[in-house]
Amino acid sequence: MTSATSAPGTPPGPARSRLVVPVLAFCGMVVAVMQTLVVPLLPHVPELTGASAGAAGWLVTVTLLTGAVFTPVLGRVGDMYGKRRVLLASLGVLTLGSVLCAVSSDIGVLIAGRALQGAALAVIPLGISILRDELPAERVLPSIALMSSTLGIGAAIGLPLAAVVTENFDWHTMFWASAALGLLDLLLVLWIVPESLVRSKGRFDALGTLGLAGLLVGVLLAITQGSGWGWTSGRTLGLLAASVAVGLLWGRYELRTPSPIMDLRVSARPAVLLTNIAALLIGFSFYANSLVTAQLVQEPTSTGYGLGASIVVSGLCLLPGGLAMVALSPLSARISAAYGPRTALAGAALVMTLGYVVRFFTSHSLWLIVAGATVVSCGTAIAYSALPALVMRAVPVSETGSANGLNTLMRSVGQACCSAVVAAVLARVTFVADGHTAPTLHAYLLIFLIAAGAALAALVASLLLPSDRPSRDSTRDGDRAGGTVTVSPPTSAARGNA
Repeated sequence: MTSATSAPGTPPGPARSRLVVPVLAFCGMVVAVMQTLVVPLLPHVPELTGASAGAAGWLVTVTLLTGAVFTPVLGRVGDMYGKRRVLLASLGVLTLGSVLCAVSSDIGVLIAGRALQGAALAVIPLGISILRDELPAERVLPSIALMSSTLGIGAAIGLPLAAVVTENFDWHTMFWASAALGLLDLLLVLWIVPESLVRSKGRFDALGTLGLAGLLVGVLLAITQGSGWGWTSGRTLGLLAASVAVGLLWGRYELRTPSPIMDLRVSARPAVLLTNIAALLIGFSFYANSLVTAQLVQEPTSTGYGLGASIVVSGLCLLPGGLAMVALSPLSARISAAYGPRTALAGAALVMTLGYVVRFFTSHSLWLIVAGATVVSCGTAIAYSALPALVMRAVPVSETGSANGLNTLMRSVGQACCSAVVAAVLARVTFVADGHTAPTLHAYLLIFLIAAGAALAALVASLLLPSDRPSRDSTRDGDRAGGTVTVSPPTSAARGNA
């Protein structure tokens, strides 16, 4: 198993140390924006690049795949070799990917650039881990609440911004802007963020990394492409079967290696396992809100329920939810501090469920659609803030990077599953309106029910978590027998830096 050691770091001055939280949160928001940057552009990619619609879809799929693979891996690498160092590398990769997309209209180059952008998703769990290591105990919860929420905030803000750029400027402009933001992030981290003093021992698990990559790519490819290939096609079933085989071999190897890329024994603890299941379900429920809102309001009025809104208007419908997530981050931290993150997660899942109930009955009015979407976003903000706190209560301090990376991965898997379900429902529950095939209103209502069911399942998972009260035998490095730990204060040296 791993243990914590100290490594030399250069602390910032007192004035700069106060900027660590906003700088890391800004980095997380930029990375989250990158994940949804091309969504408004997708319908136009074939005419802009000469590529097929299937190839254009890979601009989203490839970021999901690389994000899923690199997030837990880079979290583990950060635990071993320095979180700030890996954070800088991730931001460098994001900037390079943005430049590639900005200078080319070739679909192959664009997909390569988007793959690099997706790999930078690891910035968010790395930032959470740095905050735990560097901040005094009383600032940890509100800071990680803000950092974790950037995944939702960036997605909600990124869609309308990208839509505005797509409609009013050359589409390469948004990639130049993302490259500039990535470079700014790099400079700010170099100037403000200290290197974490916490390290875990052991060798890098290269074979385990390859096995994890094969497992994730196989599963996510089957999920994201299954609708197009056919869920019972040979490719889909073959990928799933191969993924199961790789997963079994990988799991056996990880349990036997002394320094695994993912500590399955820690991941199997109820406090960690149930938190990750809840993260998957919350990710599913949140993503349905974003996907369906944008498409629902754009449906033509000939459908009888559509509002015929523009891309920009559909994106702006998500903006109040993004702003609400920013405002609720400090409140969610106070809820976790007062009642425990388990209670906060359960309450958040309940709010998301109620939000979809509102959406189910108010799908004809723009303002009520926005209100329902905002309620779901409010629940998401509280949930995303509580999840890393639950993870860090249950794992050793030297494994926070990899553990938060896995939790972020589970949210991404939930989003991938949601995308597949939404596409399948909207493609199958259709009717002919004004000579064109379109989803029926019942298709959207069915998605709301499925998303509400996912939120309810997350509520059940949260109620099954161990009590928020720390166990009597908890220690700073975690209860090796499987108990929970409280969010621990940093070392005296680290506290002095903050």
